[in-house]
Amino acid sequence: MKVIDCPIEGLKVIELDVFGDARGFFVERFHVKRFADAGLPHIFLQDNHSRSAPGVLRGLHYQFAPPQGKMIGVTRGKVWDVAVDVRPSSPTFGQHYGVELTAENGRLFWMPAGFAHGFCVLGDEPADMLYKVTGVYNAVGEGGIRYDDPELAIDWPLKNPTISERDVKQQSFAEYKKSPPQW
Repeated sequence: MKVIDCPIEGLKVIELDVFGDARGFFVERFHVKRFADAGLPHIFLQDNHSRSAPGVLRGLHYQFAPPQGKMIGVTRGKVWDVAVDVRPSSPTFGQHYGVELTAENGRLFWMPAGFAHGFCVLGDEPADMLYKVTGVYNAVGEGGIRYDDPELAIDWPLKNPTISERDVKQQSFAEYKKSPPQW
């Protein structure tokens, strides 16, 4: 396992050891002691599994009550995964970082609380994503920002994505900045 610090403080890419041959592969996705020894979060309160069709874009979502960090990986397909720093006191407030996660590349993406998350499915097959999260889901404590906000200027690799009605109606980043949650 290799832990890579990203340009935005708190974000990490974890490259897992993938053992494969003509029959398939094996990868250890989580080991409490190895994660703790590497300085990674190792206490998670909920696991989530989502499937998205090719061409789908989801996000940008965050949860502030309770604050929720996410360890994200892909078990089928391929996604472009993006974290946006929405911590007003952060020197990288409003900046984003993206990484390609696939079933084969053995990567996880850690984003602590204080980041908005979005992703788009690449390629011709659905993507299955597994999330280990540090806070249980609370609909009242969640929020979102438009995926195509010009101030954030995320260069999504999909030109005509499939987007939910909910995500199309999310607030702008300018609106978010007027009354951000307490992180």
